[in-house]
Order: sequence, then structure tokens, then C-alpha cells
Amino acid sequence: MAENKSGETLKAEGLRFFEEGLYEEAIERFGQAQELYVAEGKEADAAEMLNNLGVVYRLLRRWDDAQAALEEAKAAFARLGDRNREAQALGNLGGLLASKGERVRAQEYLQQAADIFHEIDQEQKYGETLVALGSQMWKAGDRRGGMATYESGVMLLEKPTVQQKAIRSLLKLRNRLLGGGGGGQAELPEEEEAGEE
Repeated sequence: MAENKSGETLKAEGLRFFEEGLYEEAIERFGQAQELYVAEGKEADAAEMLNNLGVVYRLLRRWDDAQAALEEAKAAFARLGDRNREAQALGNLGGLLASKGERVRAQEYLQQAADIFHEIDQEQKYGETLVALGSQMWKAGDRRGGMATYESGVMLLEKPTVQQKAIRSLLKLRNRLLGGGGGGQAELPEEEEAGEE
């Protein structure tokens, strides 16, 4: 029962359920936390729960619920001037649209997210978002632009994955061999969508 639990406790339970793959339970806890935060006038915390709900709904392929929650979270963060979380919500919306196969619209949201992350000097998130944007551009048929954007993102990452470290090494080698010019096209690896917490 949620009656005697704080928003933080409900949020923590929701995150635990999410990590365990218990998505329906996570939805319940995030929803309870969101309602409690609204009642307490904690608009930023309530919007964070909407963002979390959007991510879980996306995993469950509940597209309309996901989009509604993420749009509402984005609007709240914009209203509050919380640029970092606004960009996260935009990135999550981009990921949602990509999951639905709406690549052009996904690119629009990912570009907005990338612009904000760059503006607020969040280099890791900026790089991650460029990687996701480049991947979407590639899949939509813009091979040259997608590769360039992906490469820019990978080179910016402060905490690259093992695969991304290997790609960076190959890019650096290519640039040394070709004097900074681009080589032939390679297949982009699959990446997690940017913006999720």
C-alpha cells in the first residue's frame, strides 16, 4: 500500500521493479509516486515520474501511453527551466518514435535533445544523443550524415562502452591514415536510445 510511503520510497521501489523487469509493478509505483508528488506540489519530481512511466510504457509497446507521459514530462521540465531533464525527455521521445519506426520524427527530437545537452555542457549525454541520432539517420537512408553524426558522438563520449572504444580506435587510425578524411562506409552497430535514466 502507498498510504504511508513517501514519494522517494515509491520511486525507489519503482526503480527496483524496473531493474528487475517487473514493469507493471514499476508502473504502479511510479504512478503512486507521481500522484503523491503532485499533491505535495513537487512538480519536478512529478514530471520525473512521468518520464519514468514513459520509458516503461515504451518497453511494453504501449506507444500512446508512453508518448503522452513523455510529452507531459517534457512540457513540465521546459516550464520549470530544467534543461537537463527536458533534454532527457526529448531523447526518450526520440527513442520512442524510433521504436515505432518514425525515424524522421525521432531525428527531430534527438536533435533537439542533443542541442540542449551541448548548450548545458553535458558532454557524455551530448555524445550519447549524437550516437543515437546518427544511428537513426543511417537507418533512414542518410548514410553519410548518419556516419558523421555517429562518429562525432562516439568521439565525444567520456565513458564509452568497449564496443565504442574499439570504434574510436578504428576512427583515429582511419583519420591518421587518410589525413582526417572519411573512408568507406561501415555498418553502424546497434545502440541504446539516448535519454533514458
